[in-house]
Amino acid sequence: MVRLLTALAAFVLGCRGTPPGSAQEPDLARLVDSLRPAVERAVGLRFKGPTRSALKSREEVGAFLLGKLREEFPARRQEGIEGVYRLLGLLPDTLDLRKLLLELYTEQVAGFYDPDQRTLFGVRGADPAQQRLVLAHELVHALQAQYLPLDSIMHLRGDADQQAAVQAVLEGHATLASIRVLVPGQDIVSRPGFWDTFREQIKAQQSGSQAFARAPLALREGLVFPYLNGAEFMRWWDSANAGKRLPTLAELPRSTEQILHPARYAAGDAPIVVRFAATDTTLYEDTLGEIEIQILAAVLRGGGEVLTGQPIGWGGDRFRVYRTAQGPALVWYIVWDDAESAARFRGTSGERLLARDRPGYRTAVEPVPGAARPTVRVVIAPTAWERWAHPPPLRAP
Repeated sequence: MVRLLTALAAFVLGCRGTPPGSAQEPDLARLVDSLRPAVERAVGLRFKGPTRSALKSREEVGAFLLGKLREEFPARRQEGIEGVYRLLGLLPDTLDLRKLLLELYTEQVAGFYDPDQRTLFGVRGADPAQQRLVLAHELVHALQAQYLPLDSIMHLRGDADQQAAVQAVLEGHATLASIRVLVPGQDIVSRPGFWDTFREQIKAQQSGSQAFARAPLALREGLVFPYLNGAEFMRWWDSANAGKRLPTLAELPRSTEQILHPARYAAGDAPIVVRFAATDTTLYEDTLGEIEIQILAAVLRGGGEVLTGQPIGWGGDRFRVYRTAQGPALVWYIVWDDAESAARFRGTSGERLLARDRPGYRTAVEPVPGAARPTVRVVIAPTAWERWAHPPPLRAP
């Protein structure tokens, strides 16, 4: 689910086009101007120009997000994304995903920054205290846009795991800065137990949302990942890179593994590029990454905490979804750091995938013989799929 939420966050962070809204509403402009100096102090960077602002109604936000969702997720791409999540058990077949995502974002959004128009949008009628917090957060995005090419970054294609990692940096950076804006002069993020408390507060606030409360676990976890785990990564970044407030384009993490385990980032442990051997007529192709594998593990266990404290030995992965007459077919390759990590996956999540019963379907979780590094292939496809005997292979490294 992180790929879908990252993409929707990209709409809110980097919308295109000309959304409706009255430019430079006086009260909103005054609030934005009053927050700018505090944001500069919290981030340690200066604005290079004024910040334009405007108001939009909640209905306008909903209509605009729906348009962006249709533009970024045409029917074929949406079918492929939903296919992989349904086959892995992360989404129920009956869920209207587009409707739920729109409810989540239109219900909660109180403001957003559009780098294409260089405009900060507030939502008309939002709670003033909530709007102040959100605008402080979004002003950080306005500042980020003056130092990083946000628009191109947030429209990366073909590596959803890397996109999720970049999004975590941007949202984590903004989360830390907005805390410093609202509680100036107090380094509360370094206090013992702060992150545990903050995590519970975020989840409690989200639980107040009717849409969030009925969302599947994978969706709920995907919503909080970029803010909480991203903030924890950026707290580490601050301590490891004194005086350097924001990674450069070349320094941005390349995987959610690096976000979850900064030591892997510091060690230069880059993800392995995994590629299929041949060009096929596929419905959808992308990566999942460590955070999605950990969310999958929690879902397959039946719920509970997503365990991200220790690295799982993920090296890289890639999947394809194929359209068949009987339903979607998934082929997913995961490359591991060592044989022990591969065996651990097969003995836990792999066994649970095999135990799931999907009528008309068959599942295989098996090692790939002769691979350069320990590799596991997961296939979930209709029993009658003609490619069961020869699943699409990987390209040799």
